[in-house]
Amino acid sequence: MKVLFCSSEAFPFSKTGGLADMALFLPKSLRELGHDVRIMTPYYRNIQKYHKDMTFLGSATIGMGGIETIVHYFELIHQGIPYIFVQNMHYFERDQLYGYNDDAERFACFSYAILEGLKTIQFYPSILHLNDWQTGMVPYLLDEHYRHRNDQYYSIHTLLSIHNLEYQGSFDSYVSRFFNTDYNYTYIHFDRVNFLKSGIERATKINTVSPTYRNEVLTNEYGFTLDGALERRSNDFVGILNGIDDEVFNPETDHMIYANYDAQKTKTGKTKNKEAILHHFDLDVDVKVPLIVYVGRLATQKGINLMTKSLEEVIEYGNARFILMGSGNDSYQDYFRYLSYKYPSKVGHYIGFNEEIAHKLYAASDIFMMPSRFEPCGLGQLIAMRYGSLPVVRETGGLKDTVIPYNKFTGEGTGFSFQNYDAYEFKEKLFEAISLYHDNPRHWNMLVKRAMKQDFSLKHMALAYEDLYHIILGV
Repeated sequence: MKVLFCSSEAFPFSKTGGLADMALFLPKSLRELGHDVRIMTPYYRNIQKYHKDMTFLGSATIGMGGIETIVHYFELIHQGIPYIFVQNMHYFERDQLYGYNDDAERFACFSYAILEGLKTIQFYPSILHLNDWQTGMVPYLLDEHYRHRNDQYYSIHTLLSIHNLEYQGSFDSYVSRFFNTDYNYTYIHFDRVNFLKSGIERATKINTVSPTYRNEVLTNEYGFTLDGALERRSNDFVGILNGIDDEVFNPETDHMIYANYDAQKTKTGKTKNKEAILHHFDLDVDVKVPLIVYVGRLATQKGINLMTKSLEEVIEYGNARFILMGSGNDSYQDYFRYLSYKYPSKVGHYIGFNEEIAHKLYAASDIFMMPSRFEPCGLGQLIAMRYGSLPVVRETGGLKDTVIPYNKFTGEGTGFSFQNYDAYEFKEKLFEAISLYHDNPRHWNMLVKRAMKQDFSLKHMALAYEDLYHIILGV
């Protein structure tokens, strides 16, 4: 089947989070199943360096609320996948991807560009696969302005994937003028224009990125005021677990880590990687104690405030080393710096994100922290397990779906989990993991081997989306 995957960011050309990874992983996997999948994404400023390798496909004029602008389409083949970049210097060639006062106008333009682009590049898909609020207006605009144009537009189905319900594209009501229609409650939510709500109302089907998160967002606690809209579409709403590229994240072949290893030689491999990374961060090198890491955004969603309330006690009384990587909230960044300053022999930090160092941390670590307040799916815990690093997670969303909690009586499990969003529970699980590492190496090694054998491959994810596409198309 023909699928156009529409995303506001797409690795390796643009990225702020996991959406960008999925914009490569899923199309790549679907193409391996034999489907004609292409990616459409904005042409941001940092993409200019690839321009010489692009092919010009055409241009289109977009009118929205009295504004007229021109977009250009360029194609670049990466890993066998056609990336189609939407170029408009005014809207997209900026320093950041998001966070501007005119974001509503920018992504209204992108939404029109997606639909105009089908005619321009002569690619009419069976399914427009849309992602997050930045493409949430597409089903509405398709219904209101394009379906009547020809049979190709009329027969298009839409799938809206919600990667994080917290981000909705909520704007002042004046934004409705960009849609070139009469005022419509499809996109109105609490007297504001809400791009994501519009997509929920009009998409053929909706999904999110784990079964548990799908159920959580139907509740008031996790629904961010859209639980009612999702409940009305609950029969068309499914959860599909994300996967990871097991060619990229493979300790046996990963060229970014210090020493390769497999499940049979984990201890030897981790020892070499741990020794090297401890030297790199200028920490006391003791490979006999566990290395505990965090790699991720520094946001309340990720449970960093649980760390601020509990990590110092674990650092002081737990026999372990810590390396923390991330960027985001300034106070959380300062907290990571503070820990490194106060415990220079035990704690290292990296403010920002570095792909190579992240791989090295996964390979060197024994314990991976991910105490999220909520987590649609999470990739960090999947990658960590692939490298034999046992996750300590809160039982929410995709973390609950993917991490089997350690059972001290049976030895079963692939990590450690706690139920409530509570710093004490998180701290106790860290101490439990550290103690198990030191006191029961037999159980520890069993957990590591079991974690490394978990199958969260892209193929499983792609097959689930393929099944959903078939349901959408009625075949």
